[in-house]
Amino acid sequence: MIKKLRIVLAQINPIVGDLNGNLEKHIRAAITARDELSADIIVFPELSLTGYPPEDLLFRHSFIRDTEKTLAKFVNEVKDIYCVVGHPKNYRKKLYNACSMIFNGNIMGSYAKQRLPNYGVFDECRYFKPGQKPCVVPVHGIPIGLVICEDVWTPAPIRQAVAHGARLILAPNASPFEINKHNARLSVLSKRVAENNVPIAYINMVCGQDELVFDGGSMVMNDKGELAQLAGFFNETLHPVNIHISDTTSEVEINSVPDISEEEKIYQALVLGLRDYVNKNNFPSVVLGLSGGIDSALTLAIAVDALGSDRVKAILLPSRYTSEISIEDAEISAKNLNVEYETISIEPTYQQFLSSLQPSFNGKKADITEENIQARCRAIILMALSNKYSHLVLSTGNRTELAVGYCTLYGDMAGGYAVLKDIPKMMVYKLAKYRNQLQAIIPERTIKRAPTAELAPNQKDQDTLPPYPMLDDILYLYLNEGLSTTDIIAKGFEKNTVERIVGLIHKNEYKRKQAALGPHINHKSFVKDWRYPVVNGYKK
Repeated sequence: MIKKLRIVLAQINPIVGDLNGNLEKHIRAAITARDELSADIIVFPELSLTGYPPEDLLFRHSFIRDTEKTLAKFVNEVKDIYCVVGHPKNYRKKLYNACSMIFNGNIMGSYAKQRLPNYGVFDECRYFKPGQKPCVVPVHGIPIGLVICEDVWTPAPIRQAVAHGARLILAPNASPFEINKHNARLSVLSKRVAENNVPIAYINMVCGQDELVFDGGSMVMNDKGELAQLAGFFNETLHPVNIHISDTTSEVEINSVPDISEEEKIYQALVLGLRDYVNKNNFPSVVLGLSGGIDSALTLAIAVDALGSDRVKAILLPSRYTSEISIEDAEISAKNLNVEYETISIEPTYQQFLSSLQPSFNGKKADITEENIQARCRAIILMALSNKYSHLVLSTGNRTELAVGYCTLYGDMAGGYAVLKDIPKMMVYKLAKYRNQLQAIIPERTIKRAPTAELAPNQKDQDTLPPYPMLDDILYLYLNEGLSTTDIIAKGFEKNTVERIVGLIHKNEYKRKQAALGPHINHKSFVKDWRYPVVNGYKK
């Protein structure tokens, strides 16, 4: 006898700590799944009631008590549909990362996550104890196993559930976006299916949370290891899936599963990360310095796509070294995106600083100090506008600059959110070209001209740094791959260049410790992935 289950993958956007708001989102989604989508089961992401990661909120006893009350409200509110909800569970004075199957006022079963990730951006061993037991719950006569996120990445938890009779695995997730992450998920799911011959429904949240971005990508892989259903990326959705299960076979209805390019995923991750950071922190608008360079032009485009042009303000901040080309390109970018902009010259402020410092600088040649003063003049103006109008200041620097310290502390690093913080310079160019394919908004000249900070006469980035393609390659090998200077030199890079770049990385750790948050895109991003000491005698 073949039985049919209709499962809704609830790819939702919770807010960490907003228990009431998250509860209402769960109730609305469950009712919609039941009444409009005729679902038997709705599955929410990992820790969906609290949002992920709740971090040290989990140490507050009041937060745990309020979460328990919130779960109880959901249990009593929603009827006639099975619901898998993620929540922390306090049991015998130990806290677990759990999910529960709920139906008609009862918790039919609860599962505690067995594999707690404690690497990269994850720190779950700080808060949770690992579970030990499987959880298999019958739904309309079909035994369904529950696992959570990291459990999928090792064989034992799913194998354990199947040994207890599970014919289908539901896997709530809070899996952050990284480059190539979707392919990694597909690979690991196909391994688990091959080992156990059961379909797996993978449900992921979609949101920005501080530096993390959760991309969705909820899906179902059938028992042949084929991707049968994909809910898409970077959008909330309730995605229904029909699964037919008999005593010996299972079949997942297949729909078209279009993927998107890596550049589009990265761009959409930046848009989502910025949108949620601004909206969830109740900022009415953002402001940024628009220089005519590619970094600020791309940041402006992302800001408009995230918030709308009416919530974005651009400020041109020219100095004596700013070229007419830069001013023209900045104005074109703002006009193409219908962004209000104004020009505030930093020259009077800069002159006043030089005048005030002249007695102290007497007899000293001009050097990088005067360049940094210009950057800090711009920061003062942007922060003043932020204070006056409640704008969030967006800093516009990229990962490559931050890695080697080609940025000014309290200058161009100033701001509340750094959109390109984890984007290497060469990827900045790719993203600009991708955005222009949708609509030509960034001037072609901005993309093609040699990058320059314009803090000194005829200045070019390459006067100070190696060519960006080479620099990004070295940084990738050292930061992402963890290779030593000796290993990198062995790959054909010039010894002095490699040693200089690695030296700059460590020399500028103190700057990165004071940098604004920005969306996590890369493995080994400059957030929780990278925890190097500022005082550090090891430079290899």
